[in-house]
Formats: sequence, C-alpha cells, structure tokens
Amino acid sequence: MKKIHFILVCSILFIPLFYNESVGVNLAIFGLVLTGLICYYFQDRFTDRSHLVLVVTSVLSCLAFAWYGDFASFLALAMSVLFLQFKTQETKLKMIQVFPIVFLNAFTSLGRVFMFSQWLPQREINNNFAKKLVAYVMIPAVFLMLFFVVYSFGSDHFSSLFTDYRLDIDMVQILLISILGFYISFSFWNYWVPDVCYDKNPMLDNDFDTEAPVSNQNTFSFLDLDFERKSGEITLLLLNVMLLIFIATYNYEQFFEVIKTSQLSAATHERVNSVIFSILMAVGVILFYFKGGFNFDEKALNLKRLAKLWLLLNGVLIVSTIIKNSEYVSFFGLTYKRLGVYAFLILAIIGLVYAFLKIKNQKTNAYLFNQMVWYFYGTVLLCSFVNWGNLIMTYNISVNKGVEPRFLSDLNFNDEARRAYFSLHHLDTLFVDDPREGEIQRYQEAPFLSKALYYEFISTKK
Repeated sequence: MKKIHFILVCSILFIPLFYNESVGVNLAIFGLVLTGLICYYFQDRFTDRSHLVLVVTSVLSCLAFAWYGDFASFLALAMSVLFLQFKTQETKLKMIQVFPIVFLNAFTSLGRVFMFSQWLPQREINNNFAKKLVAYVMIPAVFLMLFFVVYSFGSDHFSSLFTDYRLDIDMVQILLISILGFYISFSFWNYWVPDVCYDKNPMLDNDFDTEAPVSNQNTFSFLDLDFERKSGEITLLLLNVMLLIFIATYNYEQFFEVIKTSQLSAATHERVNSVIFSILMAVGVILFYFKGGFNFDEKALNLKRLAKLWLLLNGVLIVSTIIKNSEYVSFFGLTYKRLGVYAFLILAIIGLVYAFLKIKNQKTNAYLFNQMVWYFYGTVLLCSFVNWGNLIMTYNISVNKGVEPRFLSDLNFNDEARRAYFSLHHLDTLFVDDPREGEIQRYQEAPFLSKALYYEFISTKK
C-alpha cells in the first residue's frame, strides 16, 4: 500500500466515526486503527524494543481516552501515536524533532495537499478494469448528470421523479468532517520533514563526534578561553554562595518563621515559583558553560567541580520545596496543582541528575533534552492512566482536609465516592442541582461513539 491508500482509508473511516458525534470512543477507535496500520504495514521496521513499548503505550493510551476522555488521556494518545509513527518512519532522527515537525506540518499541509505530484500516483492507465471504469462508468455518469440538470429545468414532473426524496443527512457537516478527516490523515501519513532536520540531526546526538576532536571555541570573540574559563569559575562560585544563602533563608522562612494560615497559600505559591525559575536557570547555566570544548578541557576541573556543587545545591533546594509542599498538603489536603508541583519537582530532580551525568560523562547538551523527552512522555502517560480525582478525594477524606462540597464536586472521576460521602454527611440537600450530576447524565445519554466509558459504570442517580 502507498500513502494515498492510507490517506483514503483513514479519511473515509473518519466520517462515520465523527458524523453527528462529539469526541469520545470514536477518537480512541481512530487511534487504534492508526496504530494497527503502522504495526501491520511497517512491521519490518520494528527493529528494537522501543517500538514494542510504543505500540503498547499507544494501545493503552487509546483505551485510557476511551475510558476517561479528558485532556491528559488525549495528550497521551496523541503523543503515543505520533511517537510510534515518527519512530517507525524516521528511524535516524531524534525523537525531540517530532514537536517542531508536527507544528510545521500543521500549517504546511494546507499548501502541500495541492502538490499532487508528491502524493498522487503518476502513471498511465494500463489496467483493463481501470479503463472500463473510466469508459463505462465515469464518462457516462458525467454526461448523465449534465443532461439531468438540463431536463430538470424543462419539466417539473421529470425533476420530481428524482428530487421528491429527502435524506436526513447534514451535508455541510459531512463536508466539514470529510475535510477535517482528510487533513488529519494527510498530515499524519504524508508529513514533510525539511532537509534541515536531517542536516542538523547530528547536532542532537548524545555523544560528541569521536572522529573529529571537539574544538574549544570562544563564546565571545573578545574573550580568550582562559578568561572565559576563569569567568565561569567566578560566576559559579558566586552563584553557589548566593544559592547557599538563599537555601538558608528559604528554609528559615519555611520551617521556623510563623506564617498565618490565611497567608500560607500565597507564600507557598511564591516560593514554589521561585524554585521553578531557579531550576530552569540552573540547567541553563550548565548548558551555557558545557556546550562544547569545556567538556574535554583539562584545565576546567574547578569549573566542573563548581558546576556539580551547583547542581547538588539545587537538589537540596528541590528537596526543601518537596517538604514544604507536603506541609502545605497536610494543612489543606491534595489538589491537582499540588500534585503538579510534585510532578515538576520530580522531573527537575531527574533533569539535575542527567545534567550531572552530562558533565561527568562528557555528553552533549542535546543528551539532556533527548533523555527528558522520554521522562516527560512517561509523566503524561502516568497522568492519563491514574484516576487522580478519586485519589485526591480518598486522601482528603482520610485526613479530613480539603473536603469542601464544592471542591469535591469539581474533581473528576470520583462520582461514586463523592455520592457516598455526600450521603453520609447529609450534603445532598445542599447540592440538589449539582452540575456534576448533569454532566454524568449528559455522558450517559450520549451515543456510543461520543461516550467516555467511565460514565457507563456510574449508576444513575435517583
């Protein structure tokens, strides 16, 4: 099969899946079809274990979206299928390039679809069946339609023989869905990778080129290498001293200074935000000073020691923030944002570890990004598979924190536990018109292809 076949099959399938439907099980089915087509027709390209892992995660992501139908599971589904397609088709390119390529094709596909020579087969019709189809069906059909229009204007009774019938079909919607399905299928199967992506791909390798020595070039033309090296040592020394002072004051304010409970939320958010920016800048500093020749510079031992100390101190700062976030949770209970803080801080620790390994093992800057892409993907998968709303509610009820009825009603996928809690504490009378119940009813009454299957296993409230 060629690209045109994949595009047509997926475009045609898209119409019955999404006509008169909202996004739900239909998107999961479409994702499974894409995964199945990739696995079947490109199985000879499945050369390592990562292909099998991506197939499994693609299937699980599709099932997760069919069950929850939320943004996290949608993002997991999209990333899984795109990663599988990219890993299968572009085996030599680094996975990090999938993001700019997808973004680029979202716009270029609008113009490339008219470049017919790139995706339509260019050959003479030598097949007798094809010739018969054109000669016996298509050409007569064109003339039949033309004369039908002419005769319809001349006789109302003739026209009524063919027009006094009405199909309950929304042609505008079908047209729009057909265009959207073709656009998605075309972009997925006939995506464009600019030559610059192949040319610059060696720059994204984890290791420096061993065949050619890495030159230690000046970052600034007006500074010699010795001055730049010394500048890095002074900068990192001062940053370490300042970070030590910041850690001391930060921990004093967190664990020794008395803060009013009403101000605890704002104070915690400010400190977490400062830590987030600190970590991002810390990684930026490391990437700036160890982007090339300094990885192999024998005179840069002090610079490397100071950089490792800088990473270690940032790790201490992250641990302090995790403790503070945990204290915040103990005061007010869990929320999605507080879980998000944990997720970011854990990713930050992983990033610092790989930054440390980059310096220790003399890796390229791209090494850090190549590794973190997979950890970010793993985080998205975890977010899509776990019922965080039910977990938050279960924890908050167990510690009797964050159990305000409105907050519990705003959580997702905790409906059975929420109903039981409201009934136990006689809160049903306060939330007779709970919007959450209306949402459950809406999902349960939706057609199968528009459903989120989670709601099919929620009992109807009497």
